[in-house]
Amino acid sequence: MRALGVRIVQKVSSTRAFAKVAPHVVPALDRAVHRLTRGRVLLSARMLPGVVLTATGARSGLPRRTPLACMPEEDGSWVLVGSNFGRTGHPAWTANLLVHPYAEISWKGEDIPVTVRLLEGAERDAAWKAVLAFWPPYATYQARVEREIRLFRLVRR
Repeated sequence: MRALGVRIVQKVSSTRAFAKVAPHVVPALDRAVHRLTRGRVLLSARMLPGVVLTATGARSGLPRRTPLACMPEEDGSWVLVGSNFGRTGHPAWTANLLVHPYAEISWKGEDIPVTVRLLEGAERDAAWKAVLAFWPPYATYQARVEREIRLFRLVRR
């Protein structure tokens, strides 16, 4: 039954209607639930693993908290996908990480300082294949936009 639920969520998350509504609804719900549960729960993590990224704003210099889906890796690192739900522009959090590569994530209730690196070339290609196997709707998001979706690897500091 879980596999059917995942396929349904993948299909819904690939629609243009989802891309219009989700960026306004999903992060707000995740922030509220994360705060209420003291960092133990993210609603979106019911389907995909998730973190709350705290990064320094590229222009403001202020801390910015963003709930994000992530792909945990076997070596203990995480990959973040700057898909922006298949919308045209890069999400703001990706610009923040390009300027300030030191951040913090809340992962399963634990606050973890991380170093962040934009993936490029062959390393990005390999990570992209893994991301598509992990969550196929990312292919639909990439097909909708002309920009290359940014991928970041986060490692513990």
